[in-house]
Amino acid sequence: MSRIGKKPIPLPKGVSYTVEGNTVTVQGPKGKVTTHMPAGVKLEQKDGHIIAVRDDDSKAAIHGLVRALVNKSVEGVTKGWTKELDIVGIGYRAEMKGKGIVVFTLGFSHPIEYPLPTGIEVAIDPKQTHLTISGIDRQKVGFVAAEMRALRPPDPYKNKGVRYTHERLKKKVGKTGAK
Repeated sequence: MSRIGKKPIPLPKGVSYTVEGNTVTVQGPKGKVTTHMPAGVKLEQKDGHIIAVRDDDSKAAIHGLVRALVNKSVEGVTKGWTKELDIVGIGYRAEMKGKGIVVFTLGFSHPIEYPLPTGIEVAIDPKQTHLTISGIDRQKVGFVAAEMRALRPPDPYKNKGVRYTHERLKKKVGKTGAK
């Protein structure tokens, strides 16, 4: 029994979708998102909602997955998705170079240039230590944020590095001096 798969997806005004084979294209005010959909689940539209219907009970495992993927696409083209990163450390910062390149200074001997993929925008605060990554494709936004965090993950002893804004870190205790 799929509880997630049975929930209807509200279809806001100005949002349309098309199914071609195994891909679903959702188009809305912010743009369009194409999502791969596993076989065995069909999408039907009833009074302003999209409903995921599976062929038989052997497709129960992917029923909720398909519904969630389509729902995330509908939310992306209406509201959009954002991830926020904080850069912690003395001299650690990020800045935009042109329109599509973010340059990180993270304590290495060289600056790191990160080219942004299409459809992703980054806003950097004036202190250059807080990044807001936004876009309409949830998977791409999360992937870019994870790659930026991986440039300098938080150090467990001093908590320096790139982290998600509300990430809770456990600080380790360092070595104690000789007695």
